[in-house]
Order: sequence, then structure tokens, then C-alpha cells
Amino acid sequence: MSETVLSKSCRSEPGLKPHPWPGRFAGLKACASTARKTNVKAAVVVATMVVLMISLAVGAAAQDATPLTLADAAKMTLANNPMHKAALADTKATSAGVREARAPMLPRIMFAENYTRGNDPVFVFGAKLRQQVFSAQDLELNSLNRPTPFGNYASRFSGQWNLFDSTQSWKALDRAKFMNVAAEQQLNRTDQELVFQTVQAFYGVLLAQKQVQVAEDAVKTVEAIAQQSRARVESGMAVDSDLLSAQVQYSARQQELIDRRNQLALAQTRLALAMGAGSDAAYQPKEALEERPFPTVDVNQLEKMALEKRPDLKRSEAERSAQAKSVSMAKAAFGPRLNGFGSWEEDSHSVGWTGANNWVAGAELQFDLFSGGAKRAQLAREKALQERAAAGHAGFQDAVRLEVRQAYYQFDAAQQQVKVARSAIAQADESLRINQNRYESGLSTVTDMLRVEEAAHRAKADYWQAVYRMNASYAGVELATGTLTTDSPAVTQ
Repeated sequence: MSETVLSKSCRSEPGLKPHPWPGRFAGLKACASTARKTNVKAAVVVATMVVLMISLAVGAAAQDATPLTLADAAKMTLANNPMHKAALADTKATSAGVREARAPMLPRIMFAENYTRGNDPVFVFGAKLRQQVFSAQDLELNSLNRPTPFGNYASRFSGQWNLFDSTQSWKALDRAKFMNVAAEQQLNRTDQELVFQTVQAFYGVLLAQKQVQVAEDAVKTVEAIAQQSRARVESGMAVDSDLLSAQVQYSARQQELIDRRNQLALAQTRLALAMGAGSDAAYQPKEALEERPFPTVDVNQLEKMALEKRPDLKRSEAERSAQAKSVSMAKAAFGPRLNGFGSWEEDSHSVGWTGANNWVAGAELQFDLFSGGAKRAQLAREKALQERAAAGHAGFQDAVRLEVRQAYYQFDAAQQQVKVARSAIAQADESLRINQNRYESGLSTVTDMLRVEEAAHRAKADYWQAVYRMNASYAGVELATGTLTTDSPAVTQ
């Protein structure tokens, strides 16, 4: 009796035909089929609820997002990004280094105030002379050998001037100037890289939005296929497996939609951080992801342009020139040095300028006869570093050439892929339409429908991915040639 009830209860489910097997096995198999359908339905319901919740959250976030253009995003990046501020600080440091290198060419003036007291015979004798209070009694032997403790207040102005150092100071100044140029060029390169990151992040948000749209369209398409399958199953024109396959595909599309919406939120965070804003800031691009007309490029002209304009290549050249100055400094160290010095001093027995004063001035010529080979070793070291800098600059030029060609071929490939993907969308949509008609007429299975739907879905996703690569790769071309700025075509066009 229980077996009969079980079998009947299972067969009472809509769309489930009576099984020809009598008894226990027929009932159990029917119940298993019903359980599978129930589980799939439950999974679909849960996935639908999750998608709805995320849709509401994303919609609320989109309403609070600040609209902006790509040019605005690039300008905000250069104003707020920490990496720009760090590179700018480097230029300030090297600019201060130029002023520091110029300082040894100017005289050095100092002031000192000191008080000294004691009974050292030499000190007492000299202090009295400087104060101009020396008397005949101070020449007695007892006074000379055992003087009474004496104090002296001294106020002294003194100065030194490096009059000639075999041009070492001038070469050090030139070296500091080259290093300042190198830092400025590095700042320009950092700005270009930050703009490129912003372009990638900006188009990344646009791509994520299109991916969400494609996923939403796919959910609607598969939902329609599932509804058609349900109608065919209920009318006895299809088996339960058709409906189950469509429901599984529907669940998979909903899961993909959830993932795409999370990717959109992550892309918006990446854009905000690239612009130097907080991770909670939300921005909504005003533009849409679309095919943009870019200027025609020639790889040979691009390569020539890169060798002329790349800021990091100019930085390398400035560093090479700075190292050449280091070699000149090491050579100049073998030459003589002429220094001038002088001082004016007021000495008194009490506080205040009430005593006598004196001055002294002179010049000193220095020439190192032997320094243990340190200067020759320094010269050899600087020459080796110069050779390394020259080799590194040549290798850098080759790397720039490779980067230019790589960027060019990526852009060229992206342009061709956009054309192919555009044609594939039209073909996939037409194939989907034909198969829908065939399925409604009973000439194809749901498996065929789902396969064609997958192809159409993939064609749309590939197209928008190709459009993203085309736009981003052109910015890569400008980055490789050193022409990417907030006003360049990759940003404004």
C-alpha cells in the first residue's frame, strides 16, 4: 500500500509521466527525479534572490556615484595619486641638491662667542696681549711661570673661501644639475604611467558594465528557453531532462551575473584608488565603451618618436651625463687647491665688546703628494660606473624599441579582433534566432539551443573585451612612445 501511495504521489508532480515499471523501483526512480527537480528549483530560487539583492545594492551604489570623464579622471590622478607626490618629492630633493652643490663656491662666514679662564702661562700671556692689558709686571719670572687665573671673553667673525679646487666644485654643480634633470624626467614618466593606469581602470569600469549587461541579457535569454522547455514538457513534447538542463543553465547564468556585478564593484574601487581617492569613493564614467577612431600609426615612426621623447630614456641619458661629470671630478681631485681665510676678533675681560680687537687673513695652497692610491682607485671606480651607465643606456634603447613594437602589435591585433568579433555577434544572433524557431517547431533539442546561446553569449563578451583592449592598447602605444598625457588622443578622443 505504501509503495502504491509513494508511486502515486511522485506521479502527481506536473509534467511527470507514469512510469511503466511497477512496484518499488518505479516509485523510487520517480521520487529521485522529483527530488532532483525540487533541488534545482530551490537552487534557482536562491540564486534569483541573491541576484536581486546584489542588483539593489549595485543600483544604490550607482546612484551615489560621481560622474566624470576620462580626462577628469586623469587630471585627478596627477593631483592626488601618492606615486605622483613621491616622484615630485624626488625632484624637490634633487633641486635642493643643486643648491647644495653651489654652496662650496661661495665664502663661508661664521661667528663664535666663547669664554675661557685658567692659569696656563701661555694662555694668560696671550689673553692679556689680545686684550691689550699686558704690563711690565707681567714680565716678571714669577708672574710668567705662575700667573694668577685669568678670564677672556672672545667674539670672533671668521671666514673661509675655496678660491680654486681644480674645477671640482663646478663639475659637482653640473652633476647635480643632471641629476635634477633625471628626477624631472622620472616625474614625467611616473605621470605617464599613472595616466595609463587610470585609462586602464576607467575602461575597466566600462568593460565591467558591459559584462554585467551581457550577463543580464544572457539570464533573460536562458530564462525564456527554460520557459519554453517547461511549456513543451507540460504539453508532452519534451522530457524532463530538457527542463532540467535549461534550469541548470539558468542557474549558471545567474551565478555569472553575480560574479560580473562584483567585478564591476572591484573595477570602480580600482579606478578610485588609481585617482588617489579612497576605496569607498564611487565614480561613474560619463562615456560608454565603444569603438573609437584613433590616428593611424606606423611602427617605424613610433620607434623614432619613442627614442626622442621617452622621459625615462632622457632620464637615463641625464644619469649617464652625471656619471661623466663624476669621472671629471675624480680627475680634478689630482689638482691643487687654493683656499683663503680670515678672522676678526674682540677680546675683553668682561662681557661686552669693551676690550681690544685684532684680525688675521691669509691663503693656503694645498697639493696632495701621496694619498695611498685612493684617488686613482676612485677614478677607476668612476670610469667603471661610466661604462656601466653607457651600456645600460644602450640596452635601455633596445628595450624601448621592443616595448614600442609590442604595444603596436597589441593595438593592431585588437583592431582586427574588434572587426572579427563584430561579425561574430551578428552571426551568433542569427544562429540563435534560427535555432529558436527550429526548437519551437520541434526540429532541434534544448541542448542545441543552449549550445547556440552559449556561442552568442561568448561572442558578445569577446566583442566588448576586444573593444576594451583596443582602447587601452592605444594608450599603451602612447605610453611606449612617451607621448601619453592628460591631453593626448588616448584620453580626450
